Amino acid sequence: MPKTRPALPPVRVVSLGRPLVWLARGWQDLRRLGWLSLVHGLALTCFGGVIVALARDRFWLLAGALSGFLVVAPVLATSLYALSRAIERGESATLQLVAKTWLNWQDSHFNRWGHDYWCMVQFGGLLALAGTGWVLTSAALITYLSPVSVHGPVDFIQGVVLAPKGWLFEIWLALGGALAAPIFASCVVTMPLLLDRRVTLLEAVLTSWQAVLANPGALGLWATVMAVLTAFGLAPLLLGLIPILPWLGHASWHAYRDLVDASQLPSRDPQSDPQRAPSVTPGAR
Repeated sequence: MPKTRPALPPVRVVSLGRPLVWLARGWQDLRRLGWLSLVHGLALTCFGGVIVALARDRFWLLAGALSGFLVVAPVLATSLYALSRAIERGESATLQLVAKTWLNWQDSHFNRWGHDYWCMVQFGGLLALAGTGWVLTSAALITYLSPVSVHGPVDFIQGVVLAPKGWLFEIWLALGGALAAPIFASCVVTMPLLLDRRVTLLEAVLTSWQAVLANPGALGLWATVMAVLTAFGLAPLLLGLIPILPWLGHASWHAYRDLVDASQLPSRDPQSDPQRAPSVTPGAR
């Protein structure tokens, strides 16, 4: 008989203010890890700086490129989830763990032809395609519909945001929101779940949607908090992203642990006991 896969893991309903707890726990992880966590933020900020340098005279492209870069942030934060998981389990959170997360995660698969082998790579590719699609859409809108040429932030504010005629800025925001909402619902717990448990990409994405549908208020607040903190991080020449991106990455791990009861799913690491980090009810950790 064919082996049946377990049902999707159950999701929990959390209180509206639970995102503040995730932030507090993420901040604790950030403080404990110190430079090892901040170096992630520095690397991501440098990557964002490259985007700014390449598109500084093409703000019509820069606006979409930076937001597209943030679309793939859940994948880029994978090793931050691994570090928070190690702290939770009482294991060593070291540079070696970061290297293993990015270079040797395939070693945890018995069957390299299995359908979950490339799941994290596949999800990263899908997010990259979504980000690229938004970059192209944003650039086309601003280039062809703006009444003035947009070369810098002042041009963008005057010609798009404060344009006396037309609805370009409103259309730009609406399309961005239409893309961001399903992406957020698809990835709020997907990458931590893929890292932690042996599930397929489809199962992880469906679990993420379940979590959002069960907690629209709390996760709506979580999305708003992440957007506001990221905006603050972008303001001072991107330098605020150095602590904010790893902070949000660690907090996202704690969001996953609160929202999803994955205790009955097989661990992705065959050397670890699936019950070693038992699932807990919100508020008990």
